[in-house]
Amino acid sequence: MRFLIHPLNPTEPPYERQAEPNVSTADVSLFCMSTSTTTTSPHTVIKPREGWQLIDFRELFAYRDLFYFLVWRDVKVRYAQSVLGVGWAVIQPVFGMIIFTIIFGRLAHLDSDGVPYAIFSFTALVPWAYFSNAMTDSSTSLVINADMIQKIYFPRLIIPLTSILAKLVDFTIAFALLLLMMPFFKIIPTANIIFVPYLILLMTLTAAGIGMWLTALAIQFRDVRYGLNFGVQLLMYASPVVYSIGLIPENLRIYYALNPLVGVIEGFRASLLGTSSMPWSYIGVGSIVAVLLFITGALYFRRMEKIFADVA
Repeated sequence: MRFLIHPLNPTEPPYERQAEPNVSTADVSLFCMSTSTTTTSPHTVIKPREGWQLIDFRELFAYRDLFYFLVWRDVKVRYAQSVLGVGWAVIQPVFGMIIFTIIFGRLAHLDSDGVPYAIFSFTALVPWAYFSNAMTDSSTSLVINADMIQKIYFPRLIIPLTSILAKLVDFTIAFALLLLMMPFFKIIPTANIIFVPYLILLMTLTAAGIGMWLTALAIQFRDVRYGLNFGVQLLMYASPVVYSIGLIPENLRIYYALNPLVGVIEGFRASLLGTSSMPWSYIGVGSIVAVLLFITGALYFRRMEKIFADVA
């Protein structure tokens, strides 16, 4: 009896072989079945999860290399083949400071809590510029990366969080410029500067929470991105960027502090400029709101994650 043997390597041609004595056809069939079973390569079946899901930090950690690559890509693309390079990180707050100083400081004569209006406004514009840019980029991140979502699997949460982390590079550069400007205005940071890292965390948490909400909505309802710029402008004037919180009636300030940026901006001014004591009541209220925004944003994002590839 002769058998046609198909090698495991597909590049090798099949060949015939004489059967050994006392070997039956059933034995050969059993051998072929066992061989085909043991050589089957393992595979993973990815299925959508049902219901509300929290952030899977273990999965995010497993894709940390992709996370790092996408953050680095965003930073590199922003400054590659750019004449000004990292100068773009400070253009927005610097030009904003100049315009606000002329309009609100010189013409409108708004109170600046006893410090020059230029440094007063620039201290607020540094965290505001980060928040507005990070929120805007993360809100449109799924729409921009639709092709990648449709082709391969990875934790979708990486995409909006990439914009949040990449913008911290711009914030660091602008914050360094702020520290360099302070001696020029004869201002020394207070001991409360040790709380600045917490204010940065609060600022980042707020941007991430709103970003996850908006990007999950924007990929289904494209008009979200059109109203985003208008909303950012309204939010700037709803935050104490160009004015002091002293203009808000005292009985309304606790409600005003529901905007987490109120505690962030006033905290920056108190810790760096010494305009007042640390506004812990505003920071506390803002922290609660920021955590709620982050948790609910993550829950909604994970719930809608299974349809992103279909509607992108």
